[in-house]
Amino acid sequence: MSSSHIRKPAAAGLFYPASVIELTQNIATLFAHTDKIPLAGKPLGLIVPHAGYPYSGSTAAKAYKLLEGEQYDTVVVVSPSHTVFFRGASVYDGDGYETPLGVVEIDKELSQKIATIHPSVYFSSMGHATGATRGEHALEVQLPFLQVVLGKFKLVAIVMGDQEESTINALAETLAMALKNTNSLLVASSDLSHFHSEKVARRLDSTIQNAVEKYDPELLEDILESGKGEACGGGIMAAVMKATKKLGGQKIQFLQYATSGETTGDFQEVVGYLSAVIIADKKRNESQTILGTKEARQKTDFSLSEQDKQELLKIAREAIKAHLEGRPYTPPAIDSLKEERGVFVTLKIREYLRGCIGYIKAREPLYKAVAEMAVAAAFDDPRFPQLSPEEFEQLEYEISVLSPLKRVHDIDEIKIGRDGLMIKLDFHSGLLLPQVATENGWDRIQFLEQTCLKAGLPKNSYKNPQAEIYRFSADIF
Repeated sequence: MSSSHIRKPAAAGLFYPASVIELTQNIATLFAHTDKIPLAGKPLGLIVPHAGYPYSGSTAAKAYKLLEGEQYDTVVVVSPSHTVFFRGASVYDGDGYETPLGVVEIDKELSQKIATIHPSVYFSSMGHATGATRGEHALEVQLPFLQVVLGKFKLVAIVMGDQEESTINALAETLAMALKNTNSLLVASSDLSHFHSEKVARRLDSTIQNAVEKYDPELLEDILESGKGEACGGGIMAAVMKATKKLGGQKIQFLQYATSGETTGDFQEVVGYLSAVIIADKKRNESQTILGTKEARQKTDFSLSEQDKQELLKIAREAIKAHLEGRPYTPPAIDSLKEERGVFVTLKIREYLRGCIGYIKAREPLYKAVAEMAVAAAFDDPRFPQLSPEEFEQLEYEISVLSPLKRVHDIDEIKIGRDGLMIKLDFHSGLLLPQVATENGWDRIQFLEQTCLKAGLPKNSYKNPQAEIYRFSADIF
């Protein structure tokens, strides 16, 4: 991507941490203190606040926590404009939105489709620019949450310049038409009332909450127009509610309400925050499961030839060798290895483990991921000292290319030899590759217990109703 077409961060260091480590830890802590509630269907849309993370982060995390284990091809984030006024809704016409966690690629095809249906919804950089004035934060602050919880996804970024009824309806109709039969998530970014006393804020905000819980966008618009409630992104909320109703939305589940006073201790002038999830009906979920998305079909059909496997093993060796010699290494960009996959690289010496590091969710092309994880396994595994030149020639390489995670609802689904496991509970998580169970001769229960122990949990924690168990397969060579 050309850097001139990447929208640079405007809110990093202001609304959320600019440091990658601090930002990741911040979001992980917010998730660790948030319970994931059970849902009757897949999230189709979210309503989330957009203040600084110390103020509204916990309220937003309540919604984003529900995306754990989910996969979307595209996320459409719609926000109000706080910095510039313009008519209609601006669909970002660049290549990506950047945060400290990396660049989120714009879904150019879907953005183009959305921007050509109605004249009020159009390609533009208005509301997205980060020039001399402070850039818009309301869309940007949602992206780190999405990057952490989803990993890989494409983005459609929309800023509404005005929230007139005509613009709300135009955007709702456009989104409903463009997103039909896609695997997409809609995110409405909005805070509620501003700078009233806590008592007044809660009275005003309760009317908005009532309209949201009733899944009634027309009531929401009436409340906003009458002044009985306030929301800086009220039109965004209404548009997303209307669009999701046409896309198979079944109901809205309210998640959390809070005010800034709970953080600042100042209850004389507060800002209100709300989060909610829009749940798709079962028919939509089933049709997506049967038909699959383009990306899902590509992942299912993905396979490695023997030549591909040899190339990856060579890349792992060359990456480690270059690091030992203190020189840069760029792996060859092999067309058949450009698929983005989760991957682990395991190093052994005389059959004894010498390092193993990887990641579950796809983040970059496989040839790059293997080079990166090979170096990490050799030099960054905290269980071992850094690899020495004397050890290099003794290394044995094992690469595990992973399938996407699948949530386990019945432990009888788990098959030894086929499945790897990941368990998450509270702020603990642990993963074991499929071959670990086979090499140790474990049965299903022992495998679950050992995965719990790997996560730093009591071995029977897999029985906890709040525990999330995932399985995955791996192409191991």
